[in-house]
Amino acid sequence: MYDPSPAQKQYLLHKKREKQFIAIARVLLFLLFLVLWETAAKLGWIDSFIFGSPSLITKTFIEMCMDQSLFSHIGITLAETLISFFLVVISGIGTAVLLWACPKLSQILEPYLVVLNSLPKSALAPLLIVWLGANMRTIVVAGMSVAIFGSIINLYTGFCEIDPEKRKLIATLGGNKKDELFKIVLPSSVPLILSIMKVNIGLCLVGVIIGEFIGARKGLGYLIIYGSQTFL
Repeated sequence: MYDPSPAQKQYLLHKKREKQFIAIARVLLFLLFLVLWETAAKLGWIDSFIFGSPSLITKTFIEMCMDQSLFSHIGITLAETLISFFLVVISGIGTAVLLWACPKLSQILEPYLVVLNSLPKSALAPLLIVWLGANMRTIVVAGMSVAIFGSIINLYTGFCEIDPEKRKLIATLGGNKKDELFKIVLPSSVPLILSIMKVNIGLCLVGVIIGEFIGARKGLGYLIIYGSQTFL
């Protein structure tokens, strides 16, 4: 069994202590922020009615947990987010594969995808309410609209940047477009797909909350709007 040298042991110990220091520093910084916030509210440096305080927020959080209203809103938003996320993943990969398989179609649709991706998604939410009505389907579509176009563009670009030598090898061995897709393109694009999925889950949550701001009666977006209106 390999036994590290004293210098290696010292280096590993140093790296371990460095990670521990960073973790402790992060926690202490967060606790310091909470203490300063609470102190400022108690001493009147800030208006606790406007800025709140950790103790008041904790009290309200416990009350909402006790009557289970918070869990209900979280569950609805989570369900809408997951539905929109999985629809974005499926439709994004499917559309990107279609564009990759049909170069002429990709050339036709590319400028439209760029324009749709650049649109302010918050401006689309009122239109979606008018077109689809104030229901869960509209919220899911709002969540999808934030992530879908960027996903298609990034996935298609990634598919096209696969090593051309590998694609030539498949063709040389008598493979067709299907073999190229399932044996080269998709396996090589797994890291790209996973990284895009990580981004999309957050984008879908943002889109869902934007939709709930405008046309929902339940969910975290509705809860935020309701809280701001009753506060005012």
